[in-house]
Formats: sequence, structure tokens, C-alpha cells
Amino acid sequence: MARLAQTAGLTDIQQEILSTVRDFVDKEIIPVATELEHRDEYPQQIVDGLKELGLFGLMIPEEYGGLGESLLTYALCVEEIARGWMSVSGIINTHFIVAYMLKQHGTQEQKEHFLPRMAAGDVRGAFSMSEPGLGSDVSAITSKAVKDGDEYVLNGQKMWLTNGGTSTLVAVLVRSDEGHPEGTAPHKSMTTFLIEKEPGFGEVRPGLTIPGKIDKMGYKGVDTTELIMDGLRLPADRVLGGVTGRGFYQMMDGVEVGRVNVAARGCGVAQRAFELGVRYAQQRHTFGKPIAQHQAIQFKLAEMATKVEAAHAMMVNAARKKDSGERNDLEAGMAKYLASEYCKEVVEDAFRIHGGYGFSKEYEIERLYREAPMLLIGEGTAEIQKMIIGRRLLEEYRFQG
Repeated sequence: MARLAQTAGLTDIQQEILSTVRDFVDKEIIPVATELEHRDEYPQQIVDGLKELGLFGLMIPEEYGGLGESLLTYALCVEEIARGWMSVSGIINTHFIVAYMLKQHGTQEQKEHFLPRMAAGDVRGAFSMSEPGLGSDVSAITSKAVKDGDEYVLNGQKMWLTNGGTSTLVAVLVRSDEGHPEGTAPHKSMTTFLIEKEPGFGEVRPGLTIPGKIDKMGYKGVDTTELIMDGLRLPADRVLGGVTGRGFYQMMDGVEVGRVNVAARGCGVAQRAFELGVRYAQQRHTFGKPIAQHQAIQFKLAEMATKVEAAHAMMVNAARKKDSGERNDLEAGMAKYLASEYCKEVVEDAFRIHGGYGFSKEYEIERLYREAPMLLIGEGTAEIQKMIIGRRLLEEYRFQG
């Protein structure tokens, strides 16, 4: 393991978990990632290996069959997995967010029903807020749930579901005006529903269709889909937490820890790009010596390594703040913003170091160059992060005049 991005203060158990994950990444993910990515093939064998390691239950409490680990441990594992192939970390992330939302906000019956099977990896989670015309404006959600006796009827179209096809449990945010008078703020009339479904595409349960995979520039292997609800009927006990109108806050809580996850992914991809760049710079010769001995390349490597270290430190700080029970939206927003921007820059510098070979699909850096942009928009764009950061700073530094 390179000397960059080390984390002080880890317990022996945390170090053992990370060592096991790092070994798995080096042996089982990195050697096959580029080939699978070019074929846009779901990495079933890798996912089965992660299931055996217990990673699907890493943060699920022990009473429900999980490992009961911290957000920091999870984020550091994600960092290692993303270093191998970012798409695999995406398969874990949406599952983790749904499990976290259930742990924090679910009824006791919902926890007992879902969490043990999620910890075992037998139930895989996905979640959805976005819609085709929505973008970052969550308040403009049009998908709707209407009460009908003891059930709710859901209609609408959702967008950008990671694991939309392979998942068997989807947490979906929709409008639910029942019990909320006209004029209620949009975010107070939203509800999260838990939808169980069969894996695959087409009609996966009556009233619910997953049309197929969205073809993407990068972030391949993992399935990204739409979700169409047309008269989907759900019992009232599939309202997360059992009470309507709380969905926005539940989702934002999940996205907050998801931003730490995206920051960790950015750190992992940037680490791998640095590894590839510094190795190639010592192998490639120009003007009679390795290009690593040219000052221009040394400057570039120095900048890359500093960005890797800075992003890692902010990600760790955000995770530890959440683990302490404190509000961390400021730290998570900063970490996500910095890590994704620095990831893009480090990957591009490694790409430049490779020269013309970086443009070839034979070299791993070509894949990273297509993957990094997803982090700029996942779990909220850079602009959204800056809005969150700016508002929180004004809260903290309010001028008393």
C-alpha cells in the first residue's frame, strides 16, 4: 500500500477490516475491472465476494446480523473499493443508504423485516429522489401517492436509480398530500415508501416497471435505470417510519452520509490515478531519462499527491463528525465538493502523464478518465454543495449588528 492517505487512530479491528478489503481489491477487482467495464458487465463474482466478506452489513447493527461498524470504517472501505473500480462502490453505496435510513427512521417491524436480510446481502437496496425534469430541485417532485383505504396508490416516473435492476428493495420519495393542507411547504408533504420487487427489467411487480439500463459514458457495470409507477399499490406499513410527511428529512439524512461515501469514492479513484501516474512516470523515458526526473513531472506528481492527502483528510473528518452524533452537513458538503473536484484534477494529470497512451483503452487511466466526472454530480452537484456550505457558514458566522 502506498504511503498516501493513511488514517491515524484506527482500532485493530478497523485496520484488520481495511487490510482484508485492500487485499480483496488488489486480487479480485483491479485485475478484471477494466475488462468488465469495457463490456459493461455486472460484476457478479466480485459482488458475491463482498457478500462473503460481510460488507453489505458493515454498518447494520449486530442485533440485525450486521457488523455494527462506524461510518468512518465504511467510508475507508469504500475508498479502497473505488480504488479498484468505482462502479463496485456504487453497488454498495445505495444499499448502504437504504439500510442507514431504515436503521435511523424505520419502525421496529420494518427493521426486523429488512435489516437481517440486507446484512446478509440477500436483499439489495436502491433509492430514488430524482425525476426526468427535476435535476437538483427536489421540491418539484411530481410523483405522487394517494391513500385508498388501507393502501396507497403510487404514480410517477423516477430517474437515475443506481442498482435499479439488480435491487430488490427501493426507497422512493414521492408527494403525499394526505393529511397536509393546501399551502404546506413542499418538503413537508413528501413521504418515503419502501418498495419490494423482483430483480430484473420490465414489469418487476404489478404497477412497477424498470425499463432497462441507461447507457452511460462511464460508471459502467452497475445498472442505472428509470423507475415507472403506474397504479402501484402498497400497504400503509411500507411508509418508512410509519408516518407520512417525513420523507424529505429521511432522504436528506441518507444523502448526507451518501456524500461522505462519494467523497470516499473520489479519494479512492484519485489514489489509483496517482498510483498509475507515478508508476508510469518512472517507466517512460524521454531525452535519455525517466520522465519522473523532469522537474515538470515532479511538480505535477507533488500537486497530485497533495490533493489526494487533502481530500482524504476532509473525508475522514466528515465521517468522524457524523459518527460523533453531531450535525455534519457542512463537513460532508465540503468533503464531497473538494474530493470530487480534486479527483477530476488528479485523474486528468495522470492522463496527461501517460501522454498518447492515456487515450488508449489498453491503459487503466482511460477508464478512470471517464469515471471521474460522475462524482461531480452524484449526491448533489458542486453548485449544490457550495450552496449548502455557504448557508451553513452564514449560520455559524452570523453577524450580530
